[in-house]
Amino acid sequence: MRKKTAVVVATKRKSDRWQSPLTLVALRMVVIAVALGLWQLLSGPVLPEYAVSKPTDVAQALAKLLGSESGWIDIRTTLIEVAAGFSMGVTLGTVVGLVLGSFSLAGRVLEPLIAAFNGIPKIALAPLFLLFFGIGPWSKITIAMIGPAFVTFYNVYLGLRLRERELIEIVQVMGGRRHHLLTYVTIPSLAAPFFAALKTGGPLAILGVIGAEFIASTEGIGHGLFISAMNLDAATEFAGLIVLIVMTLTLNGLLTWLDKLALKRLGLIARRRPAEQHA
Repeated sequence: MRKKTAVVVATKRKSDRWQSPLTLVALRMVVIAVALGLWQLLSGPVLPEYAVSKPTDVAQALAKLLGSESGWIDIRTTLIEVAAGFSMGVTLGTVVGLVLGSFSLAGRVLEPLIAAFNGIPKIALAPLFLLFFGIGPWSKITIAMIGPAFVTFYNVYLGLRLRERELIEIVQVMGGRRHHLLTYVTIPSLAAPFFAALKTGGPLAILGVIGAEFIASTEGIGHGLFISAMNLDAATEFAGLIVLIVMTLTLNGLLTWLDKLALKRLGLIARRRPAEQHA
């Protein structure tokens, strides 16, 4: 029995060793290195080099992009448009979700209309916004605002409607007022879906900006990608995509940090016991 227990413990320790953060990072780096090696070897003999380029050429194009003033102007333009559209969309979605979630009649009247508008492909609205706001940044900001606004609205709206009725009644019976309901019921119940909406809305904002820059723009990463595609410059195209990937991962990491911080402050993340941390 002791031998069997010792074998189980040893197996568990070995499994935990393979799942440690450093091991996972190392395995990811190995996968990336293998993929880059295969890409370098297959580009030309197997895959058309004009379409996929090579990792070495992409690295040179990326260095050229980051070393030029025009490259940083494009990056700054896209960052500003994404940040403005994302923050405005989240604010709009939160306000509308809170209002319609708090007033059931207004929610029943307007929710089908919002769902119908949400069914329109967002990129199909880009030409309309370009006509209304012009070729400048506001047309891109407006397109970037739509995706996060709808995602945030539905998460907040449904979060309010799905609050535990029994918990609300208990707080009311104990003499709780509206600010008590807000502190002890509404905010804790909306925290998780709200930050889930932020993580979903971030990539949607980036997608909206890049799509609008593709259609009509004079600056931005999307504009650079469009010019590279027209010139059949695959290396510069992949360099721009790498910048977008880094931008998306940075935004997701920031939102994840804010999510954990907020949930911890609200007491919604259970702290690990010392025994579990050293197991």
